[in-house]
Amino acid sequence: MQWDSLLYDKNHHFVWQYGCELLKYIPPNSLSILDLGCGSGDLTYELSKLCQKVVGIDASPEMINLAREKFPNLDFRVCEGLSMTFKDEFDVVFSNAVFHWISNHNLLLGNIAKALKSEGILICEFGALGNIESIENAFKLALGRQGFAYTMKFNFPDADSFSKLLKQNHFEIIELSKFDRPTPLENNEEGLRIWLKQFFNSQLDELPLQIQEKIFDEVEVLTKDRLYQGEIWTLDYKRLRVIASLEK
Repeated sequence: MQWDSLLYDKNHHFVWQYGCELLKYIPPNSLSILDLGCGSGDLTYELSKLCQKVVGIDASPEMINLAREKFPNLDFRVCEGLSMTFKDEFDVVFSNAVFHWISNHNLLLGNIAKALKSEGILICEFGALGNIESIENAFKLALGRQGFAYTMKFNFPDADSFSKLLKQNHFEIIELSKFDRPTPLENNEEGLRIWLKQFFNSQLDELPLQIQEKIFDEVEVLTKDRLYQGEIWTLDYKRLRVIASLEK
């Protein structure tokens, strides 16, 4: 997926701002932190205030380029979670709103376990089963009515299955919680269209603009009763929050 980093940075800063809630879990004696899926770098910057060394990685070159522009003194690298090769390097692996973009959570957790030092800690939050269900169902239906098939690209696990993967990869669970996070969008009535252009762009970019507009119209109609209140779109986000340490 190719990210429009400027669109993301301008309209979807709520993503990293919600991630600030995770900072309270950073142990006070942490010397090194890996920010896995750092995006445009704002949370990496916040993490840099809490440790001696922070490295931000992201699979998107566009995001990394923007992060380097915004925070030139920090260490940002283009790197995918499924192919990272860090070994015993970090006290903390931190990740916000990223795991649901990654297809193989078992491989990911194995790589994270390798990257952590002994008794290191994983702190993360991401989309849970049922996240954006209303929008995804509407998008799939709207695509179908235009003669196109929806390709599932998200990986929203349930708490039980993710708990099992953590244990398989030698993590002890400190906290694992699922919760609703209704998320209001900016840009008033245009908010949902802008969100769709960002997060469903891999399929939308393949379609003619007139077809895209029809899909936007239909998704709005299908979800308006549930998600649109007082000129603001509020998305049906569901999250998993995970705090887990490597087994002693």
